[in-house]
Amino acid sequence: MFAFVRYWSRRPPAGDDKVAERGRLVLVTEAVDALTERGAAATVNAVAREIGIDQSGASRLVKSAAEAGYLTMRSSDADGRQRRAALTPTGHTMLDQARAWQEQVFDRLTEGWSEQRRRGFQRAMTELIDRSRALDA
Repeated sequence: MFAFVRYWSRRPPAGDDKVAERGRLVLVTEAVDALTERGAAATVNAVAREIGIDQSGASRLVKSAAEAGYLTMRSSDADGRQRRAALTPTGHTMLDQARAWQEQVFDRLTEGWSEQRRRGFQRAMTELIDRSRALDA
């Protein structure tokens, strides 16, 4: 499992900064979407915890995604000092495209697998992720 994660988390080759930046924008936008889907406030601190980086790094990523038009930042209704991120329509479109690409990669990786095996693997990974979140709670 560690070898798989290391392989897919490698940065693109040197000089391919546009791909790396796009990946970071997808990462932070997906984190905001995941937090929102779970009913959690998508604050910079929550995003930092979600993607496992420090608050200042998350702040820069959120700012970059907002500047790219993928996220908006709004003050919380409950606490005007707290700012929450939300996806823009452009952010939703970008995530749809990123997820379609991920599905294409998954299809290539599991070529020759039965549909039952593919779905079983997806269910098992989803269960592992859910259990990971429960350990953090």
